[in-house]
Amino acid sequence: MLMDSGYDSYQQVDLDAQAAAATPHQLVVMLIDGLLDEVERVRGHIQMGRLAAKGTGINKCMNILIGLDSALDLDNGGELAQNLHQLYDFCQVELYQASVNNDVERLGAVESVMENIKQGWMNFGQQA
Repeated sequence: MLMDSGYDSYQQVDLDAQAAAATPHQLVVMLIDGLLDEVERVRGHIQMGRLAAKGTGINKCMNILIGLDSALDLDNGGELAQNLHQLYDFCQVELYQASVNNDVERLGAVESVMENIKQGWMNFGQQA
C-alpha cells in the first residue's frame, strides 16, 4: 500500500507539471482525458458492485464537467458555447442516471460525447 501511495504521488507531480506547462487548449484536453479515465473506473466499480467507489468516481466526473462548463463564455461564445453547455449538461444527466440505475450503457453515451468534444479541441488546438 505504501508503494501505491508513492506511485500516486509521482503521478500527481507529473500531472501538475504537465498542467503548469499546458496551453488552455491542452488543459481542456487533459480534463477530458481525466474524465474519460474516471468514467472507465466507474464502469469497473459498477460491474464489481463497489458502490462507494462508484459514487466517488461519479462525483469526480461531475466536478470535471462543472469545471468545463463554468469555463464557457455563454454571453460571447455564441452557438459553440451554447452547444458545449448542452452537451456537458447531457453528460451530467447521463452520469446521474448511470449512478442511480447502475447502468454502464449510459457511461458509453458520456464517453462517446466526450471523445467527440476531445477530438474537436485537439483539432482546434492544432489550428490555433
